[in-house]
Amino acid sequence: MRVVIAEDLFLLRDGLVRLLEAYGFEIAAAVGSGPELARALEELRPDVAVVDVRLPPSFTDEGLQCALAARRAVPGLPVLVLSQHVEQLYARELLADGSGGVGYLLKDRVFDAEQFVDAVRGVAAGGTAMDPQVIAQLLARRERESPVAALTPREREVLELMAQGRSNAAVAARLAVTERAVAKHTSNIFHKLGLPPSDDDNRRVLAVLAYLDHG
Repeated sequence: MRVVIAEDLFLLRDGLVRLLEAYGFEIAAAVGSGPELARALEELRPDVAVVDVRLPPSFTDEGLQCALAARRAVPGLPVLVLSQHVEQLYARELLADGSGGVGYLLKDRVFDAEQFVDAVRGVAAGGTAMDPQVIAQLLARRERESPVAALTPREREVLELMAQGRSNAAVAARLAVTERAVAKHTSNIFHKLGLPPSDDDNRRVLAVLAYLDHG
């Protein structure tokens, strides 16, 4: 699996390279600025990009802007944002196209290698990997009129765990319920959010996006 890494701090960038290589990833490029990231994404078309939000030369939202531009050029290009900050506007835009393959983790809340590597693999496979604090900040702005308002507290819990990229089995283990119960909650969530069965749409991704994108 080919990865592009964008991180301006040398020690952290080098650490990410070593960590991912140790888990069998191929590092297609490891860059330290926005322009370098833009070129790498355009020319190399990696399986997944791990991107810091704030990169030179602007040190504002350069990394996230490059990621958004790359996903417009290559729809569905998997991007995992790794940052100290939650940039709400651009995070919502990153999630808004509905194609999946996105994640947003906070650097100071990545506690072990397995957690991070699982997130990279999940995003590369088209899933979502969202830090709960990111979700909380995005949800704080959602409108009360959202279809999400119709969900029960338990259904909201299930959907929030889905947003973190957890499988039904993992959700069941976290909530101490059966997988059958989780499957029933998931079915109710899809119904309340107006997501009928479809061969083309990933309903889990669409449900997560509906949850995150109202506000």
